[in-house]
Amino acid sequence: MSDGQKQSWRPGKRDAIFLAIVATVVLVLVLGTSERTTKDVPNDETHLAVAHLKKGQTQRCMECHGVKGMRPQPKGHIKGGQCFQCHVQPKDWKDASR
Repeated sequence: MSDGQKQSWRPGKRDAIFLAIVATVVLVLVLGTSERTTKDVPNDETHLAVAHLKKGQTQRCMECHGVKGMRPQPKGHIKGGQCFQCHVQPKDWKDASR
C-alpha cells in the first residue's frame, strides 16, 4: 500500500456474527412486544353492573374472581387485582377504561 491510499474496510467473519446477533436481538424484541391475548371483560348483565370501574378499582372483580368467589382466577394467574391492565372493557361501556 502506498502512502496516499487508504485501505477500504471489508467485513469479516466476526462482523457477520456481530450483525447476526444484533438482528436476532431486534427480532426477539419486536416479536415479544405483540398484542396481549387476554380475554376481554364479558359484555353481559353481571359485568355491566361494574362497568363504571376504572383502573385500580377492581375490588368488585375480586368478589367473584377471588379465591372464594364463584369463578376464581385460574391457577397461575397474577394476584395483583389490576384487572384492567390486561383485560379490556367493551367499547360501548360508559367511561370504559381502555
